[in-house]
Amino acid sequence: MFVSMIIVFIIGYAAIAREHNIKIDKAATALILGAFMWILLVFGSNTIVPADDYPNKKEWVEFQEKNAGKYPEDEMIGNFLFKSMSIHHLGEASETLFFLLGAMTIVAIVEKHNGFKIITDKITTRNKRLLLWMLSGITFIMSALLDNLTTTIVMVTLLNKLVADKHLRWIYAGMIIIAANAGGAWSPIGDVTTIMLWINNYITTENVMKMLFFPSIISMVVPLAILGFTLKGELEKPTEDPELLKSAPESRMKSFCLYWGIGSLVMVPILKATLHLPPYLGIIGMLGIFWLITDIVHHHKGDHRDNSVAKVLSGVDVPTILFFLGILSAVAALQTAGHLAGMAQWLDNTFNRNTYGIGMTIGILSSIVDNVPLVAGAMGMYDLTTPEMLANGGPVDMVQDGTFWQLLAYCAGTGGSILIVGSAAGVAAMGLEKIEFGWYFKHISWLALLGYLAGALCFWLMHTAFA
Repeated sequence: MFVSMIIVFIIGYAAIAREHNIKIDKAATALILGAFMWILLVFGSNTIVPADDYPNKKEWVEFQEKNAGKYPEDEMIGNFLFKSMSIHHLGEASETLFFLLGAMTIVAIVEKHNGFKIITDKITTRNKRLLLWMLSGITFIMSALLDNLTTTIVMVTLLNKLVADKHLRWIYAGMIIIAANAGGAWSPIGDVTTIMLWINNYITTENVMKMLFFPSIISMVVPLAILGFTLKGELEKPTEDPELLKSAPESRMKSFCLYWGIGSLVMVPILKATLHLPPYLGIIGMLGIFWLITDIVHHHKGDHRDNSVAKVLSGVDVPTILFFLGILSAVAALQTAGHLAGMAQWLDNTFNRNTYGIGMTIGILSSIVDNVPLVAGAMGMYDLTTPEMLANGGPVDMVQDGTFWQLLAYCAGTGGSILIVGSAAGVAAMGLEKIEFGWYFKHISWLALLGYLAGALCFWLMHTAFA
């Protein structure tokens, strides 16, 4: 069953990567994969768990001692897997999922009130090169404050209002993917992978922003500068959609929702730094306040039925949250069974435990499969070095804010841009603009790879200078 789990995992990921070809939503595949991996683990548990090299041997022994006589001997392993290991992993995954749900709801409220139009209305240039720089810069900033998935959806939707030619629009969309992933990499709330590392205390807000900002911006500027040389002239203005000419919501309400929504998201890392409040509690609290205020305003205006947050929730991208649930569950099964420990050993042996070799490899792999399971896997493969472990000779690069975890955040975030299926931002743009995998690989992938390598070089130079 140990080998079967690897085979099923690969098949599941192939189905997720080819979602648009097989016409099966990746959320459905991920949920089936997550459940089936645990089923396979249970079937093979009698040979996996008692093994001498089982990576969770300590937890297994403690569970046996604590529950001796409570469960029949033949049910002990099953109860260990489901009442101890799966509950533990579900708790960790739930922190990320509830944070995402809260953040996506706040963004949906802003979108419902047309708040992002305040930003898009400022873009009036028709110069192709200038527009490329403006869109990339806005995407980079918005992705850091919101998240790369939501930012990509907003910015790619904006393209339809600004660019008429499909081929040119795909070029802009490709650069938006790169900018969104770069912007999400240096912010603790900008990407699911950095959220996972941040929530679990592998990185801290101040240090990840300080050490990853310049590598991230380099990873965007390099492809941006190259693309800029290929764009000349003025844009053809697209035909106006009559629906867009209808009166917009009240300007004051739009402004309030935009600034309060962004402020709510920014407050989360501040609350964590000052009050040590877990991010998922911070986002839930800020969402509750935002919900309360908008409900009061709309009840006063008499349009609560059309603009309530409860109605907004129906438009939240729940399939994406369920996709992450399935993926994290599948990775948890691999971690529990010991596959990730084995991969860690293979990477250590292959790269002679070189931080940069391991981190860069994970980044490249994140362009082939989703970066979420790779980061979740790395967190399962390698232990966070505690002060006690450090005093006993533990690896320095794996302490909190150590070189490995910062490099992992950068590589997993920006490496996903190399292929269009390598990140949530790429998959979203692919769906919205119907971008072909082969076209992206031919026109954008090499640019994203150059940016990825340039940013990694910048990261190495910074760490060398500050060492």
